[in-house]
Amino acid sequence: MIEMKVAAIALDAVTRSPIVLLKDASERRALPIYVGQEQAKSIIGVLEQQHAPRPLTHDLMVNVFSAWNLKLDKVIINSLQDNTFYALLCMKLGKKEKNIDCRPSDAIAIAVRIGCPIWVMEEVLLDASIPVDREADEEEREAFRDFVANLSPEELIRRARKTSEES
Repeated sequence: MIEMKVAAIALDAVTRSPIVLLKDASERRALPIYVGQEQAKSIIGVLEQQHAPRPLTHDLMVNVFSAWNLKLDKVIINSLQDNTFYALLCMKLGKKEKNIDCRPSDAIAIAVRIGCPIWVMEEVLLDASIPVDREADEEEREAFRDFVANLSPEELIRRARKTSEES
């Protein structure tokens, strides 16, 4: 799993649908997730530190969690099926843990309110992320190619032994 942060809310140029853009810590990969207008407004409100006069749905959920001492440990975007993302709210109540199925847009809206981490499964990133820094990606590939090209079989065996001894 890769931890990601909300980097921006954007509009699709063609459909004008809102997109939440998540980025990894290195800011080399981004994951665009289409969301509804209301979820986008809810996320933007928190990012811009706006406060509604009455609790909105996501605020209400956070209030319920607090009233019942439920802890949202993390959010995981765990699957992509037929162009639909799936997420889990990973909740704790004392020593009990429950994972609750949730739309990613709602999970993100709640996570930004609580300040809990947003994680994305690597398979989801492989399927749906977009590169942000193509030059850095190419430099990394080139460095790996150079490393492999200069690696002798003896050096590979030595490194494998060293790794197994450290384990």
